[in-house]
Amino acid sequence: MIKITLKDGSVREAAKGTTIREFAKSLSHKLAKEAVVGKVNDQIQGLDYAMNEDCTLEILTFEDEDAKRTFWHTSSHMMANAIMRLFPEAKFGIGPSIANGFYYDIDLEHRLTDEDLRELEKEMKKIAEADQPLTRFEKPREEALKFMGDTKENYKVELINDLPEDAVISFYEQGDFTDLCAGPHLSSTGPVKAVKLLSVAGAYWRGNEKNKMLQRIYGITFPKQKMLDEYIERMEEAKKRDHRKIGKEMDLFALYDEGPGFPFFLPKGMIIRNELETFWRKEHAKRGYQEIKTPLILNEALWHTSGHWDHYKNNMYFTKIDDEDYAIKPMNCPGSMLVYKRKMYSYRDFPIRMGELGQVHRHELSGALHGLMRVRTFTQDDAHIFMLPEQIKDEVKGVIDFIDDVYKMFGFKYHIELSTRPEDSMGSEEDWNRATDALREAMEEKNLNYVVNEGDGAFYGPKLDFHLEDCIGRTWQCGTIQLDFQMPQRFDLTYIGSDGEKHRPVMIHRVIFGSIERFIGILTEHFAGKFPLWLAPVQVKLLTVTEKFNDYALELKDKMEAAGLRVEADLRNEKIGYKIREARNARDSYIVVIGEKEQESGILPIRSSKVGELDPMPVDDFIAMLLEEIKEKRC
Repeated sequence: MIKITLKDGSVREAAKGTTIREFAKSLSHKLAKEAVVGKVNDQIQGLDYAMNEDCTLEILTFEDEDAKRTFWHTSSHMMANAIMRLFPEAKFGIGPSIANGFYYDIDLEHRLTDEDLRELEKEMKKIAEADQPLTRFEKPREEALKFMGDTKENYKVELINDLPEDAVISFYEQGDFTDLCAGPHLSSTGPVKAVKLLSVAGAYWRGNEKNKMLQRIYGITFPKQKMLDEYIERMEEAKKRDHRKIGKEMDLFALYDEGPGFPFFLPKGMIIRNELETFWRKEHAKRGYQEIKTPLILNEALWHTSGHWDHYKNNMYFTKIDDEDYAIKPMNCPGSMLVYKRKMYSYRDFPIRMGELGQVHRHELSGALHGLMRVRTFTQDDAHIFMLPEQIKDEVKGVIDFIDDVYKMFGFKYHIELSTRPEDSMGSEEDWNRATDALREAMEEKNLNYVVNEGDGAFYGPKLDFHLEDCIGRTWQCGTIQLDFQMPQRFDLTYIGSDGEKHRPVMIHRVIFGSIERFIGILTEHFAGKFPLWLAPVQVKLLTVTEKFNDYALELKDKMEAAGLRVEADLRNEKIGYKIREARNARDSYIVVIGEKEQESGILPIRSSKVGELDPMPVDDFIAMLLEEIKEKRC
């Protein structure tokens, strides 16, 4: 018998050689039915994996992220298998799981159509129905090269050539298809019950513009058809909420071919932006932040000192001034270092909190650009907190509370990920461990749940990433708290301690919105353009039935604007139905129709963009209601 320790700490005994599937059945038939994979000693294994020694075990259902990743990774192999059957001339690149589904990059002369995707779906369903087992085998490097070379899979050969010479290369075999892959995978193709191939896009091999453009097929699968139906319904809702569509209809921002990835904010979009920035300034002032502004362009030497040159230069833009090399900043932190270094601080001065609405520029591939969500220039709502080592936890907890206050105000739920040291990092293991432990302890002291995202930290320190959830269940990574022991060392930042000696401060990098542009995009989709009143570009739209009521409408407009409201009056000689439709399409917060009855009585009919028709009310009551809604920042 072997001992199996479950997630809750309980220990069960089982016969040696018991599979995860068999063990799950012994616990619950429902669990066995819903199980996707198991995690044995923190390693993902298929349900047919036999446990032969004492171990820890988690049985994961599709709700678990590790299970989804494995499910979708296996689905990418199934799609590749289907492609091989229908297009035997295709050559395969990579096929990973992603946040929502999977993709595979293929080299194929035939341009794939929607009809091709439907045929591939049918073939994938046949592969699923066959319940083909996935079997792992390994080969030494040279044998692996010959094996892939014989199949003329030149992209796989290139990947193998990049591995160490002593590497043992793993493959997965599934029916008539074999793929180079590290795994893990499902035990078989059978659990994949619902398939949807979503789109085809161009993708340079290995993300390099100098390489060949491949076709990237995106797809998603589920263990139940009902899950796929719900997903498609959410995607249809997402299309209606697309910030690019709504932004155009509301005239908020524009994207031009003359500046790909460089958005133009229009007057109404600037209202939203300015309101967010005003809110940002007030909230930071309340919490003891000082605002600074640092230049867009700084000498290249600064970026060598900061480490960006070694770790980030492929994402940067450069220029020459007076025959010297300069960089357009991709991040605000080196400028904050210079602001700190302008004078010597005492330990009594800490913590020092510097906030900056800093514009940055980062090079993104043209295929990755997406409205306001992925751009080449954006404004980070940045802050850098310099502190004593003993202040770390309190400052981290203070930022967590700040982020929580902001997200709750907009009605967002969120979860937190702790991202740890990446391969491409700088600094000692000791510093990284200190920083990671400090973030972990701060969350545990606040009784916060979090997941660990191994290897996804910034190159200079671990971080907490805040993933907010919008009203249709999508998640967006916005806020982040990065703890940094490295830059204070690289910039030789010091302070005078209580002992009269120089010491090194610790710093936090943090954002809450993430970027103003992206946050506006998220808000646009979350509220479907019907912004909270305090952000809405047009808070009241006055519509006249005929031109003879224009003077009264203008009087109302003046009175409302004097109270601080943003008001537009549509005085055109158009049918009132047409004016109402236009105001609704523009998502104006409150619509008021003015005719003879309203002019004589001063009682206004009111339509809210969010709740529909309201009871008529006097002008002063209406203004008071709106001002209260704005003051409370209701969603």
